[in-house]
Formats: sequence, structure tokens, C-alpha cells
Amino acid sequence: MKTLTLGKTGLTVSELCLGTMTWGTQNSEAEGHAQADMALEAGVNFWDTAEMYPVNPVRAETVGRTEEIIGSWLAARGGRDRIVLATKVAGKGQVIRPGEPISGAVLRAACEASLKRLRTDYIDLYQLHWPNRGSYHFRQSWRYAPAGIDKAAETDSMTDILTTAQALVAEGKIRAIGLSNESTWGAARWLHLAETLGLPRMGSVQNEYSLLCRQFDTDWAELSVIEDMPLLAFSPLATGLLSGKYAGDVIPEGSRRSLNPDLSGRITARVFPAVAAYLGVAARHGLDPCQMAIAFCRTRPFPTIPIIGATSLEQLKTNIGAAGITLSSEVLEDIAETHRAHPRPY
Repeated sequence: MKTLTLGKTGLTVSELCLGTMTWGTQNSEAEGHAQADMALEAGVNFWDTAEMYPVNPVRAETVGRTEEIIGSWLAARGGRDRIVLATKVAGKGQVIRPGEPISGAVLRAACEASLKRLRTDYIDLYQLHWPNRGSYHFRQSWRYAPAGIDKAAETDSMTDILTTAQALVAEGKIRAIGLSNESTWGAARWLHLAETLGLPRMGSVQNEYSLLCRQFDTDWAELSVIEDMPLLAFSPLATGLLSGKYAGDVIPEGSRRSLNPDLSGRITARVFPAVAAYLGVAARHGLDPCQMAIAFCRTRPFPTIPIIGATSLEQLKTNIGAAGITLSSEVLEDIAETHRAHPRPY
């Protein structure tokens, strides 16, 4: 497993990141611990979670449970310095603090609550799960209208958050900060404020990216490269669609789709032809489709770390195996042609 420097954060992380959002719903505590053991043994030292996890569904009675499972693993196994741990503060509109935007005070309270659940003294990468002003992610781009945004108010809010982050860094509670579900304007504004005010710099962004969802390929790609802000690519398998397990519009028992039938808007009339095309690419080149999809993310011209998740050890083993896959120029050209034929399936 290769290791990489995460942008300008100073953190050294594995080339794949372990996603944990099913721990506490689709996966039990014991299963979460088994996944953690397998990942670390394979060299995956970078793990991602959030205060609102687990998902499918997000419920008030389960929020924080994933962090608790990671905390119990740390208590049982020790060796906090063996892993680079990322978590997130939830944005407004979620079951945690519904309607309340992220502020400096919210950031501090949420961070300290996460530290207790994780049973650790520090968080390596602390991310804002959503921008306060809203976003175009999760299929919201179809009706996105960035109207009524008060630039001065946004600037004041961002400054408040960065000032608190600076204090949390000074106290040793977080090492770096990052973004999630953010836009290029938002990221540029965060970077500008950090530079001009001498405040902590947003080090990474966690946005959706896969063969089926390539919003990052244009303006975001430019910003990512020039500013050295790596993409932590969530859903690189498009919530399992690219594995082929839903081909033919089936819903396997116990799958994510059995809990979320439209996969948060990803099930459309266009998606299954696109999936079939990518499965065809993998078959023609003798590749596992999951490994091909994950390995593709690592080929991008901008710094990318795919976040891999699984509900079984067998799935996790396959996904980790993508780290050893090098896609040939023929495969990449086949993927490019497929993308042109199926540019935006959801």
C-alpha cells in the first residue's frame, strides 16, 4: 500500500481511505472491528467517519454510533498513532442540531463530543460535512440556484469557524481541517481567508466521485491541482452500482438499496445502461469491476484518494486489492469512450 502526503496538511496517509459509515447499521460493532483489523493489516491507515454516522438511514438514536465503534476498537487494540483519523461536523438540515448552521461554537462542541466517542485526544482531519449556504451535491444540481447568498455574512461565518479551528489546533485537538460537499467558490474563499488572516488552511475536500459521477473533472480539478487540495472521493463504486450487483434493476436482500431503494437519486433510466457499459469494459480487459472503478480514481490528473466502504470482509478485501491495479492506456481509452457515451447517468 503506497502512502501519500495529504496536500499541505503534513499528514501521511494510505492511497486508499477506509469508509466506516455502515458501522452501527448494516454492520455490527464486531464486524466494524474486523474491517478495521483487515484494513490496517493491509496498510490502509487512513479512516474516515462523521458525527452523524451510521447512515441507511440516519436516525437520531444512532448518530455517533460509528465513532463509538471506532473508539471501542482503539480502546481494545491501542496504537492510536497507527491510523490517520478523519471525522466531520454535521451541517444544518441534519438530525444533529437541526436547522443550526456550523459556527465556531458548534465546531468546538461537536469536536469535543467526537473526541469522547472516538476515545482519543486528537482528530487528524476535521471536516465540515456541508457548507452552511447549501450545495449542488447529491443530485441537487438539477435545481441548483445560488441566489440570496450574503457574501459578507458568509465571510464572517467562515472567519468564525477558522478562528475556532485555529484554537483547536493550538490545543492539540485537531491537526488539520478540510471540506466536504463544497464548491470551487467556497473552497477558494476558505483558502483566501486563511491566507489573508493567517488562519488554518482547508487541506482537502471530500466530494462524490466515480465513473458515474464526474463533477470534479473541470473547475474543481483545476483548483485541486493548483492549490494542492486533494479530493477524498466518496462513493467511488457509486454506492455499489459499479459492482454490478444491482444490474437488471434487482435489489439484493441486505444491500444498501434494500434500505435506500433509489440510492439517494442515483437510480434513473440512464444509470443501468451506463453500468452495463462499464461492466463491459472490465470484462473485456479481464478486470474486477470494483477494482477497475477504484483504480480509475487513482489515475486522475488531480490528487485523489478513494474512500472504500464495504459491508463484508470479502467486499473489503476486493476493494483494498484495487491498490495493486494499474490500468493500461487501452483500458483508460475504453473508459473515456464509455464516459462520452454515458456522461451523466444521474
